[in-house]
Amino acid sequence: MILSNETTQKFVAAMADLINETGELEMERKTAFIVGAGSFDGMMDKPGKGDLVIAADGGYTYLKELGVEPDVLLGDFDSLEVTPEHRHIIRYSPIKDDTDMALASAYAQEQGCTRLLLYGGLGGRLDHSIANLQLLMGLSRAGVEAYLIGEGNVITAITDERICFGAQAQGMISVFCLSEPAKGVWERGLKYSLTDATLSCDITRGISNEFTGQESHIEVQNGTLVILWGQENGLPVCRLQSGRFAEAPTVETTEA
Repeated sequence: MILSNETTQKFVAAMADLINETGELEMERKTAFIVGAGSFDGMMDKPGKGDLVIAADGGYTYLKELGVEPDVLLGDFDSLEVTPEHRHIIRYSPIKDDTDMALASAYAQEQGCTRLLLYGGLGGRLDHSIANLQLLMGLSRAGVEAYLIGEGNVITAITDERICFGAQAQGMISVFCLSEPAKGVWERGLKYSLTDATLSCDITRGISNEFTGQESHIEVQNGTLVILWGQENGLPVCRLQSGRFAEAPTVETTEA
């Protein structure tokens, strides 16, 4: 059978819609909603069909208040006075090397989740908030897309990657290097731009940038960055592997 040119074009267009920016077939991402015992001001989105909901210790209380039944209740249960009755409980000793949030993230990865939304991981104990920033960096380096959501902010980490925001994004956005120097840092479409810069853990150059009402992106070509923006902007519109761009698009912004 010989296809007409019109049919062939439609077929090619349909296949193109299935292929993402990395050149691979776009598969349905399985998302894990993980709720810890820290500060909690609700979820940006409700879990959908096929998503995994994990209560990390005291996060069970928040989910119960929302009327959301977790698939798994996990932790050492030091934040709850009693261990709730649940069909699927994974109990850990309080004497352990990882936090409940880290254990829940590892479990989510074992279940095939490629995107993690971490709630209840900020506020409360400062040491746990810092540990969750470390967790974000570790997940990023393992190729997992993860977001720490709370206190009015969304925080993520990117490794050798570009993160993109739509023109509707507004307010502040800050970029941090919290480990070894991050090289090849580009910021475009924001009030202050960076061009092939190097950020390190002992400078504050990336803080308090601003969205400008146009599409924007931040890219690091070698290293890991932690990025924070207002929760009202939601999640980024895309994340792409770095090294696929001959040069960053030129945008008239002020060099930081």
